[in-house]
Amino acid sequence: MTCPFAQLLLNWYRQHARTLPWRSSRDPYAIWVSEIMLQQTQVDSVIPYYTRWMQRFPTIKTLADAEEQAVLKVWEGLGYYSRARNLHKAAMLVMSDYNGVLPDQAPDLEKLPGIGPYTAGAIASIAFGRNAAALDGNIKRVYARLFAVEEPINSPAGIKQLDHLAQQALPSGDAGDYNQALMDLGSSICTARNPACGSCPISSCCEAFRTGQQNTLPVKNARPRIPHYTVTAAVIAKDQKVLLARRPDTGMLAGLWEYPGGKLEKGEDLHTCLKREILEELGVEIEPNGRIGLYRH
Repeated sequence: MTCPFAQLLLNWYRQHARTLPWRSSRDPYAIWVSEIMLQQTQVDSVIPYYTRWMQRFPTIKTLADAEEQAVLKVWEGLGYYSRARNLHKAAMLVMSDYNGVLPDQAPDLEKLPGIGPYTAGAIASIAFGRNAAALDGNIKRVYARLFAVEEPINSPAGIKQLDHLAQQALPSGDAGDYNQALMDLGSSICTARNPACGSCPISSCCEAFRTGQQNTLPVKNARPRIPHYTVTAAVIAKDQKVLLARRPDTGMLAGLWEYPGGKLEKGEDLHTCLKREILEELGVEIEPNGRIGLYRH
């Protein structure tokens, strides 16, 4: 493709870039925190958490010195809690192995917990000006349409093809702005459904738009069906105190606190399930005396 889409995109970004709190900072730590929070979470949801986090843990050292439970408390409600744990572990490693300085190259960043290829490329390019490509969901969608990629973008072959295209397209010296421009374009214009091609600064370069495939690309392999579980939990209170149990350190919601309980097994009703779970978890027999509520999560 000879169309100068990278320059067109950069020109658009410099006029229309979203105003976001981490974009006003050149602190690599702040950019790192924002990129971890933005994994699987929308920008509008991240902003208040990011602000609170930076107030509570303004430096890598303050994060590394914190107790894990304090870290999880500040993260509370943002979901995917392994991200908070990995941030905490990575901060301790940066203090012990890198003299408190975040590495500035993508391969070194990938050695830290919670930092994969996309996040490493984003941090290296945005925080340090390195010529590193970044491929998140928005960027994959843009490239799949721009180059009419017919491989599923969540397949190994599709990811390999997109990575090759991203490396080729990267404008040297402008990778940070370019990667952020792709993110903004995918978020606001080149959306998953009904892309606004009439407003797109690079539609003249887009193969999907030229061939009328903008609503059929990208192709994705079907994801596994999300499992459904019925669980029950006990609110056990005494002297104005409520009993909470800490989950195991591995698995779903690892290390978090909850009302004790567990999954319904075949042939059980909720009453029987709750008695069994409390006996197994806490070694005590209970007799449930009322239902507090029924919730869908």
